[in-house]
Amino acid sequence: MKSRAACLLALPLFVFFLLNAGCGYHTAGHAVQLPENVKTIAIPAFKNETLTYRIEQMLTASVVREFTSRTHYRILNDPSEDADATLRGTVLSTTASPLTYDTATGRAASVLVVVSMKVTLTDRNGKVLYQNPAYLFREQYEVSQDLTSFFEEDSPAFRRLSQDFARTLVANILEGF
Repeated sequence: MKSRAACLLALPLFVFFLLNAGCGYHTAGHAVQLPENVKTIAIPAFKNETLTYRIEQMLTASVVREFTSRTHYRILNDPSEDADATLRGTVLSTTASPLTYDTATGRAASVLVVVSMKVTLTDRNGKVLYQNPAYLFREQYEVSQDLTSFFEEDSPAFRRLSQDFARTLVANILEGF
């Protein structure tokens, strides 16, 4: 009799777990949130409101490469009537600040680069499909202390930051965050 009572008590718990199994989680990249009529996305060169040379070109190229490699959308470089949607971005600010110092020389040993961006994806009628006015990305790099083999590390740091930004942006657009 005790085993029958235990089974009756366990049954509601079993049903609860059975009904909730698999809820709340999904595999990244499978929940495309863009309308089905979007097949072509124009990604014109981002605007640069900073003094950082060519940062907008690096960011735009990374986003185009990420869309091309991760999605089935056809990508155009210029906005046109052929595009179902247009992704526009603006680099709002870039800063490079010393993070640590070499105690022997007093020179910067590492630098933190910070880039602030805004992006908007609109359909051909101007309806906003996705926007984020406050992307903020950081990348740290070490400064060479040997002047004979000095290598300027800020360009590779901006390149790494651009790739991180592109991965995050495309994921956010596809996942609808």
